[in-house]
Amino acid sequence: MLHDGPVKRSAGLLLFRRRKGDLEVFLVHPGGPFFARKDEGVWSIPKGEIDPGEEPIDVARREFEEETGRTAEACAPGVGRLLHLGTVEQRGGKIVEAWATEGDWPDGEPIHSNTFEMEWPPRSGRMQEFPEVDRGEFFPLAEDVKKINPAQAELIDRLRALL
Repeated sequence: MLHDGPVKRSAGLLLFRRRKGDLEVFLVHPGGPFFARKDEGVWSIPKGEIDPGEEPIDVARREFEEETGRTAEACAPGVGRLLHLGTVEQRGGKIVEAWATEGDWPDGEPIHSNTFEMEWPPRSGRMQEFPEVDRGEFFPLAEDVKKINPAQAELIDRLRALL
């Protein structure tokens, strides 16, 4: 794929659990007005951009906390045992590097995401604040690939192959 300018890189953490013998993955839904009515194909692993000099694994842990409000260690006490899932390239050229860890999320507990500010509605002159992520939940096999950003589905396939 041809890119204009430097390639953006992100790192993320894919939390997974086993329920009744089935694998489920924790995905987050992007916040803000552009994604409010979108569902299939827009969910993602918690992730964020890697700045120069940052270690991708450190970014993955930080972004998990910034997008969910919980540390990776709180959800996955064995977070020291990370499975490296490699990288995928999203449409637009962004490279996402990911790790997976087994853990859980307390049922019914909402996420608490960082926020961002943007002009909304467009050209209104009004700035509004929105959460980076508006919800997160576990999805079972088959439903997860419908929900996740298509480029990131490969990460789930790699996780299944490792397990």
